[in-house]
Amino acid sequence: MKDEKKRGRPRAFDTSAAIGKAREVFWDRGFSAASLDNLSAATSLNRPSLYNAFGDKEDLYLDALEGYRMDSMVVLEEALDASLPVRENLARIYDRALATYLHGDTAARGCFLISTAAVEAIQHERVRDVLGRSLADFDRAIEERLVLAVERGELPDKTDPKALARLASAIMHSLAVRARAGETREALEALARSGVELICGAP
Repeated sequence: MKDEKKRGRPRAFDTSAAIGKAREVFWDRGFSAASLDNLSAATSLNRPSLYNAFGDKEDLYLDALEGYRMDSMVVLEEALDASLPVRENLARIYDRALATYLHGDTAARGCFLISTAAVEAIQHERVRDVLGRSLADFDRAIEERLVLAVERGELPDKTDPKALARLASAIMHSLAVRARAGETREALEALARSGVELICGAP
């Protein structure tokens, strides 16, 4: 969002709600295919109001990405509740991820970041930055829980928490892509279970 606009007079609309509605458009259509008319219709704001509130289309998309990143971190941290076994933590991560990835009015949409930002990262440096920071944040949160799992004896002493955290994230990314490609919930849940076993060992 444009910084100079944040300090202006109060708006007659809910900024967070508008960003959320814009996110739905970007998620379904992608950044490039989402038109200003689409965004205006979804947010109930005309083009001048959109620009005054958020800047150009890329600025609005970045706001949507940042909001998704923050929401995802909240969900991830809840799933990584250290009072639970690490195996359950990972299962909860994938379960919550699939609840998001399989949602969509016409088809499963996968992950907003992976499905849209990965496409735009080559041409848009700021998008690449948000994507990179998001992946690093997810990896770091999982790594911290795996370090604790080693200390508690849930995982072997020789475990490399950083490498396993990146593997855990990679499984999540695969679930996102496969969900968007139309794989069934049963197949995705089986992949998630295999991922947990790969990281934690057979139960």
